[in-house]
Amino acid sequence: MEDLKRQKKAYVNIGLIAVNVIYFLYLEMTGSTDNTKFMVSHGAMYAPLVFEGREYFRLLTSIFMHFGINHIMNNMLILFILGDNLERALGHIKYLFFYLFCGVGANVVSMMVNLGEYRNVVSAGASGAIFGVIGGLLYAVAINRGQLEDLSTRQLVVIIACSLYFGFTSTGVDNTAHIAGLLIGIVMGVLLYRKPKKRRNMEIWG
Repeated sequence: MEDLKRQKKAYVNIGLIAVNVIYFLYLEMTGSTDNTKFMVSHGAMYAPLVFEGREYFRLLTSIFMHFGINHIMNNMLILFILGDNLERALGHIKYLFFYLFCGVGANVVSMMVNLGEYRNVVSAGASGAIFGVIGGLLYAVAINRGQLEDLSTRQLVVIIACSLYFGFTSTGVDNTAHIAGLLIGIVMGVLLYRKPKKRRNMEIWG
């Protein structure tokens, strides 16, 4: 029983939250996360530097950076509530790959859209990866007849609707990354998640 409990702990999700918080505190102690130039100098997304400077690492580092305390608090709260569910569903290694792939993928799509519209914007945040987590959960819940642990399809749809609404009604929000992350998450869920087989009833001898 104890081994089963240990397996259910979401170590990777806790670790991701810790990295986000630690890096945020470091940035605040050495400068300001509200300063755009400072954030760019420490790894935020900026298309000209990615393409012309070949600083591809920004596609990854930016998903661990946030503009201000409210930004990181909102993202980490959602990740704390939902991330552990998907980690238990996928397993530790798959979940880590899933999270990073969704975050980087959302950044790539956002960057290409912005370039297509001739906009050079600075972006940072875990939102793309988190929307990916929501997308993966949406798929997992759907194929489990609308319920996965304590999550239901209705709850996830409400979360998605509210998140997208606040994104589109607020300024400075990368809605392209949100939608891209959500869609990538659904596709990754299809590829990586497998519905557990029902265990046959076994008689207990004792």
